[in-house]
Amino acid sequence: MQIYVNVNASTDGNGSREMPFRRINDAAKVAKAGDEILVAPGVYREYVDPVNAGEENARIEYKSTSPLGAVITGAERVADWVTYEGNVWVCRIDNSVFGDYNPYTTLVYGDWYFAKADKHTGCVYLNDKALYETSTLKECIKGEVYECSWVPEDSVYKWYTEQDEEKDQTVIYANFQGKNPNEEKVEINVRRMCFFPSKTGVNYISVSGFHIDKAATTWAPPAAFQDGMIGPHWSKGWIIEDCEISNSKCSGISLGKYHDPDNDHYFTYKYVKSPTQMERDAVCRGQYHGWLKEKIGSHIIRRNNIHHCEQGGIIGRMGGVFSIIEDNHIHHINNMMELGGAEISAIKMHAAIDVVMRRNHIHHSTMGIWCDWEAQGTRLTGNLLHDNQCPPYAKKLEGGMMSQDIFVEVSHGPTLIDHNIMLSDAGLRFATQGVAMVHNLICGALTDVGGGTAPRYTPYHIPHRTEVMGFMTFLHGDDRFYNNIFVQKWPDEDIKMRHDSDDGFEMENRKVGTWTFDEYPTYDEWMAQFDFSRPADMKGLEPAHFGHLPVWSEGNVYLGGAKAWSKEVNGLEIAGDRSDVKVELIEKDGQYYLDTNVYELMEDFKSRMINTEVLGKAFEPEQYFENPDGTPIRFDRDYFGSHRGVDVIPGPFANADDATKKIK
Repeated sequence: MQIYVNVNASTDGNGSREMPFRRINDAAKVAKAGDEILVAPGVYREYVDPVNAGEENARIEYKSTSPLGAVITGAERVADWVTYEGNVWVCRIDNSVFGDYNPYTTLVYGDWYFAKADKHTGCVYLNDKALYETSTLKECIKGEVYECSWVPEDSVYKWYTEQDEEKDQTVIYANFQGKNPNEEKVEINVRRMCFFPSKTGVNYISVSGFHIDKAATTWAPPAAFQDGMIGPHWSKGWIIEDCEISNSKCSGISLGKYHDPDNDHYFTYKYVKSPTQMERDAVCRGQYHGWLKEKIGSHIIRRNNIHHCEQGGIIGRMGGVFSIIEDNHIHHINNMMELGGAEISAIKMHAAIDVVMRRNHIHHSTMGIWCDWEAQGTRLTGNLLHDNQCPPYAKKLEGGMMSQDIFVEVSHGPTLIDHNIMLSDAGLRFATQGVAMVHNLICGALTDVGGGTAPRYTPYHIPHRTEVMGFMTFLHGDDRFYNNIFVQKWPDEDIKMRHDSDDGFEMENRKVGTWTFDEYPTYDEWMAQFDFSRPADMKGLEPAHFGHLPVWSEGNVYLGGAKAWSKEVNGLEIAGDRSDVKVELIEKDGQYYLDTNVYELMEDFKSRMINTEVLGKAFEPEQYFENPDGTPIRFDRDYFGSHRGVDVIPGPFANADDATKKIK
């Protein structure tokens, strides 16, 4: 059955073509498996709470009849501002507007939040741009540049809020820098979410072609309820496609966790368990809450334009397992630099078991892709990542995160990273083990090798399942590097990095290449510790059981001063410095090209075809680097999907000439 919605209809109807509903949520209340909700262009200022689930072969489909024509927003317009002082205006909102959730009394705060907790989930928008919140009215009136902002020219637009308890009103002051807010488009966050079921298990929903924006989402760490402007809320089989998702206070799309009152921001409010113990608790409690392949995950997130969200574009803990995240454009995440903590990234996934992230374009974000805990069977392939680094003029936010294209943390693998173009100054943060990097172009350093975490016992799983198989700390190593191109594009001097969670500093590597693994053994050296000719010495083997795992590195090319692992096999290290190498990203009419001479410098260097058999198994879970369905991978297709012949060259392209093609 088709159900029609048109916010501009003359009267509220019954969902027929002739008499459409005026609210999407009215259609959501009656839609059943197999129904199609057709939404006409217009602005829908409402919270859509899907009630009924679809079925695998009879989905419930929500469609904007005009691409991005239907806007679902968590904001309301305000056009009764009164001048206050200078460029500052003031408005008053009755608190009854907000119901049981007032974004202007709710702070962004919780587990793993490191910045000062002085920002609210509410926000003020001038012509679709978020204003910067101040802690005092005086700062709002001054309207000075915020030093941490990546866009300092925007940071002079300010807002401040306070409560008038006697009148039960929220008072908002805003510095519009000379603009008249009653003549411009000015909105404020009112609703927490836009399209998000209030209950779990609402399966097989499709959402296509909407613009979803401006919601007062909350901080969403892994051991807490994770909201987003849109998300499936612990369900299975959603499709979110061809949408524009923008201006979330925290997260755009949430594929995350159920609400568990006994493990919700546990550390923040109880303190008595370590923050990593509550994460282990969350994993095990998840099994009780139905965390099984048959019930949770298997979502498809594709072709969305996700931008200007201040925690993450896509986030999720456990609920995103077995999903595909493909062909999305995710950009300008956390650029305001008002929020800081360990959950900020364009994509931040905990337990991305058998999740494939492919062909995404990710740039100008505090971090590109962050796979945290249990990146088992995760594959990142064919992604373009660039400019995921703090601009030189921006001051580091106290409590803000470091920047890199990819961060894999506290996982036992197998995590496969192949055919990506990674152009930022830090390529991959390696606080993990069990990673394979194959056929990438990497212009940034490998950082945090062997570090980044204290001993941290985390789970690994039965291959291609969610059931926990065991817990172990990280030995580091068990990493593979095959047929990559490493380029020293950026300066190679170590940089001083402020810790995210305290006042300490450390020096972070910026010298590109696999040389950071020089102290790690080869497989043969590692195996030599175990003498199989005599009975095992349990106590004597303890150093081997807790020492670094082996590393494999073969067929890689190192340019511009990038350095190879001391035990590299069949590699090519070309002498010279970074001035000899060119890797530039060119944007022309919204399309992206590479301007590079790396293939000229490589000349006729060849390597061998890599496959699952060559990569072998990740050590702890004893799982192959393979497809989610358990079939082997042969790396005979390049970044474009083109066939690699018998002459295999390193890097993401099958042929040197392909480097000049449009890459996005």
